[in-house]
Amino acid sequence: MHAPSPMALLLIAIVVLVLFGRGKVSSLMGEVGKGITAFKKGVKDGAEEDKAEPKELELNSPDDIAKARAELAAERAKLDAERARMTTDAGLRDVTPTDQNKL
Repeated sequence: MHAPSPMALLLIAIVVLVLFGRGKVSSLMGEVGKGITAFKKGVKDGAEEDKAEPKELELNSPDDIAKARAELAAERAKLDAERARMTTDAGLRDVTPTDQNKL
């Protein structure tokens, strides 16, 4: 399959402008630009997060050990709550009627 000619692309652009108007097309392109920027920022933040060194804990006293256990228990509770929420969301089903006559 070959690429469309420049004349065909120009014709498509004119049709889009006539159908949607200049304001709608420019706002749509602005939203696309914002989305690309947000995506790049997210990728950059994710890469920085992966490079972060895990912190070393110094557990010298019983208080330090108790604090570390409490942090682990809180993290585990948070993960369990997230897992329960995901299970609940997966259990929801679509109840939209498929037959228009039943409405």
